[in-house]
Amino acid sequence: MDSDGTQDARGTHASPVPRPAGPPQVPAMPPRPPRAPGMPPPDGSAFLTWLRAPRPEAAPGVWRFGHRPRPAEEPEEIPTRQLLSGALIAFLVGWLIWSLLQNGYLGNWWWVPFDLIVPDAWRGGDSDLGETGTFIVYRGYELLVALGIMVGAARLGRWGEVWRRFVTPRFRRPEALETRTTPEDDPAQWNELRAAGAADAAERLAAEARSGLMRDVDHARILRAWQGVRTGRHSLATFSGAVLKDGAAACLHPSGERDLPARLARHDLVTGQVRLGTTVDDARNPYAYRGTGLALGPDLLGTSLVAVGPAGSGKTGTVVRPLAESLCLHALAGRAAVVVVGAAGAGLGPADAYDVVVRIGNQDSEYDLDLYGGSTDPDEAAAVLAEALVGDLADPHPGSDSRRSTTVLAQLLGPFRAVHGRFPSVPELRQLLDGAPGPFAELRQGLHEAGQESLLRELDARERQMGQPGDVAGVLGDRVALLDRPAFAGFFDTSGQSRPFTLKALDHPVRVRIDLPQRGHADASKMLARLVLAQFTASVAVREDRSLFACLLLDDATGVVTPEAVRGIQRLRSGNAGVVLTLRTLDDVARPLRGPLLGATGCRMALAGLTPWDGQDFAEVWGKEWTEARDVTDRQIIAETPAGKAVHMLRRVITGKAPTARAVTVRQVERERWSASELAHGVPAGHAVLSLTDVKGEHAPPLLVDLRS
Repeated sequence: MDSDGTQDARGTHASPVPRPAGPPQVPAMPPRPPRAPGMPPPDGSAFLTWLRAPRPEAAPGVWRFGHRPRPAEEPEEIPTRQLLSGALIAFLVGWLIWSLLQNGYLGNWWWVPFDLIVPDAWRGGDSDLGETGTFIVYRGYELLVALGIMVGAARLGRWGEVWRRFVTPRFRRPEALETRTTPEDDPAQWNELRAAGAADAAERLAAEARSGLMRDVDHARILRAWQGVRTGRHSLATFSGAVLKDGAAACLHPSGERDLPARLARHDLVTGQVRLGTTVDDARNPYAYRGTGLALGPDLLGTSLVAVGPAGSGKTGTVVRPLAESLCLHALAGRAAVVVVGAAGAGLGPADAYDVVVRIGNQDSEYDLDLYGGSTDPDEAAAVLAEALVGDLADPHPGSDSRRSTTVLAQLLGPFRAVHGRFPSVPELRQLLDGAPGPFAELRQGLHEAGQESLLRELDARERQMGQPGDVAGVLGDRVALLDRPAFAGFFDTSGQSRPFTLKALDHPVRVRIDLPQRGHADASKMLARLVLAQFTASVAVREDRSLFACLLLDDATGVVTPEAVRGIQRLRSGNAGVVLTLRTLDDVARPLRGPLLGATGCRMALAGLTPWDGQDFAEVWGKEWTEARDVTDRQIIAETPAGKAVHMLRRVITGKAPTARAVTVRQVERERWSASELAHGVPAGHAVLSLTDVKGEHAPPLLVDLRS
């Protein structure tokens, strides 16, 4: 089978897997979908406001849309009780001083500046100014003195901070996003196109934006096409012609879609981020992150993500579903290819949001899954298939592999393909692994006729090893038998009678969902999940166009993490690709592989409800930090004089406690960022602790995040 994932294997005219977006040949713009959360409203001015909103550079994981940077260190803040009492005492002191001055208890020295500055002709009732003028002069001086006392009291009592903290927020109106831009920096003017000589195309796009015909996906898609012009993949004339013809609908995704049927999360396609929640205003979070939105994008997913939490903790609904939605939008913009794998009915988005939906075990499925990943090389196909079949049985210690299983499969796949021009179907492969005499004799005869002496030696070696101690063919046959069931009778066909999807199609901006038959076929589902992961890591490593971000979202990776899978995940970053894995517990991963898995992924998430032993693994990988520890000691004060003893006795009667003196010792200690106990018992429901690393190597420490906001 030589399907490359973009053709209809049966020769029918059903919708093929999408090819890369290029100059459109779609006659009309599709109807505008209903407005959803996070999508710019259809009003042109509202779209321009969204487009011009500030998106300052920020630390990894910060939701940049409308972000207001905060200081790296928390400023010293006076406690509310101390601040208010200090302000009141300062006011009373100022009032007392003014009252004493007014009543002459402090003398008349404060009139000396008045006597030195004011002319004699301005004093007295018969002065040149008259009685009214004299009154104003005297009262004006008193007002200046009162203002001076008030200023001193305000500075002493920190009235300005009281005003900013308690008064200003009550009268502050919700602030609109700042959109002040100069014509040179206005993204709605498409100045880069004008500078390159495509002024007509820029003017058409600007008019579409002003009239409300442009959406966020349109903007991102056209920017992606323009990048193709700058890199030389497309010509400027072709790009300009498409824009002048179709405006905001230019360079459409091959599916013809300009948006998803619905959105549940908040997206910003200018930065490529999807918002997952809000970083909690907690002392354990760095001050710069507190209260900010928490968002992920390809720059973070490129280092891969593993999320661990029990059932019901929100892995699918608050993590996988928003990420799948975001990557599907990126695919429509021509930026990404996404494969989402999960149980049937897991809530990974509607079928209309995907180009290809593979429902394994469902006879109504329009697409099939290529068991060999679209490969034509028997050795490559054998390596991927061996990982899927028995990768979980390999020794999980570093340096181990499944080489024997790969060799056994290669000894069968090579001869079969040489004779039949295709790889064996599941029943045929099972017969070969079981050593059935008929298929072997047929292969031998075909190889003799074709003069394939080297492949005959491979087949002879396989026959000699059959039944010998240590032969893994029996284990491989048992695993293949899990797929040789009536429920899968119409799947994994290699004769060209089905529409197989292969992960070789990740060279294109394709959206794929694969539904696994976990109900009733749990072992087969784990094996198929390993197959998809193995094919994904093998395919993205040989892509020609690595500017397209490729991502695999695997909901419930139980039994999927193997030594080869960990090595494959480590190689994804250099190929502009990443994976998202979710686990109910780290116990679903072999003990020797837990550390390597957490080390291979740059983003790690521990959701609420984690067990203490799982928390210990996260605590170890997150390490320790230096922190300030305070030791407080209360020492009883012993009075030496009778008066002191009387005062102490009176204080004890009033307060019920003996007079004490407090001693504070401050020292630097090294402590875990998050201990196993805190992760198990200190993370509220609907929250998670998440550490991040982007593809440039910048990282964020573990952050407590509210996934519901």
